Amino acid sequence: MWRELLPVGRSAATGGYRRHAWTGADAECRAWFREQAGARGLAYETDRNGNQWAWLGDPAGAAGDAVVTGSHLDSVPDGGAFDGPLGVVSAFAALDELHGRGVRPARPLAVVNFADEEGARFGLSCVGSRLAAGQLTADRARELRDDAGVSLPRAMERAGHDPDAIGPDPERLARIGAFVELHIEQGRNLAGDGAFAGTSADGRAVGVASAIWPHGRWRFDFRGEANHAGTTRLEDRHDPMLTYANTVLAARKKARLAGALATFGKVAVEPNGVNAIASLVRGWLDSRAPDEETLAAVVAGIERSAAERGARDGVRVAVTRESATPVVEFAHGLRDRIAARLGGAPVLPTGAGHDAGILSAEIPTAMLFVRNPTGVSHSPAESADEDDCVAGVRALADVLEDLACP
Repeated sequence: MWRELLPVGRSAATGGYRRHAWTGADAECRAWFREQAGARGLAYETDRNGNQWAWLGDPAGAAGDAVVTGSHLDSVPDGGAFDGPLGVVSAFAALDELHGRGVRPARPLAVVNFADEEGARFGLSCVGSRLAAGQLTADRARELRDDAGVSLPRAMERAGHDPDAIGPDPERLARIGAFVELHIEQGRNLAGDGAFAGTSADGRAVGVASAIWPHGRWRFDFRGEANHAGTTRLEDRHDPMLTYANTVLAARKKARLAGALATFGKVAVEPNGVNAIASLVRGWLDSRAPDEETLAAVVAGIERSAAERGARDGVRVAVTRESATPVVEFAHGLRDRIAARLGGAPVLPTGAGHDAGILSAEIPTAMLFVRNPTGVSHSPAESADEDDCVAGVRALADVLEDLACP
């Protein structure tokens, strides 16, 4: 399975993946998912929001007790091979492991591939799960556009999915008693020197998530005045690039002092000429913190720094919050049950968002993390040892057996 997925959407120039939602590479991944379902005799379906499901057992017979696992197959620009796909591949492999053990689940089991988790194309993460959980309205989803101006509905339509059907899916979620997502760890806590103090992995390859830090995305628009780079005196300029650069540095400082994270990872410049002073610099801030109060304080501090520097530079600053996700505490009962089933697996928080975090408001959810030796993620350098991946599959199979065979 891993070998089949490896070439899909991979850039020959960078070695990274560009499996953006509702593109050709995404379609190949979705076709692969359907083939895997068919090869195992699983009941396949695509829901109203484009999420793919493969069922062992009758989904219609699930009365709030189905056990679901999976993740996503799309990627960030030049992403790694493991973020998302490891959870889907491991889910199918865990079903194979259960079959090999002769396990007959008493409850329906399903593997899911959530659509557009990364938000790389339309700027909003977890679109498929947000729509299903009612955390994203159909009207708001229809307003989403990619950098080329293509709307989400148009992209879905081109890919053969009916965009008129998108919206909340409470009946489907009502079937599910637990959702468990396996994911590569995005950090080095399991490797022994991660960011979260007090976390002890004890050399374990698999851990259990305790919580997801609150996080969000903000767009900063810095508007100045375009002019000639070779004739305009420095003191006569209204250069938004200066304000933007100062804001990037301020974000780093304020996050460091608060024990939080802040990153300007995307920027657009107009007119974007080498010999032209910019008229507009648009930067996107990603910020995360241990609690919502700290997150709000960090972002407010960054906004103040931008406004103060903008006043000095003669640059207008406007800030738009594009998304915000509150802290997610995974269901403690489910989390503790899983950690115990895995022999006291380490329990650790994460700063990364996931579909499991979105669904946690509606159904009990949990996450397993597989050790990442470098801690690198959202990069072609993302990796995991094969033995650790196998340990992840066996751990997930143990969890599914415990939950689906009471």
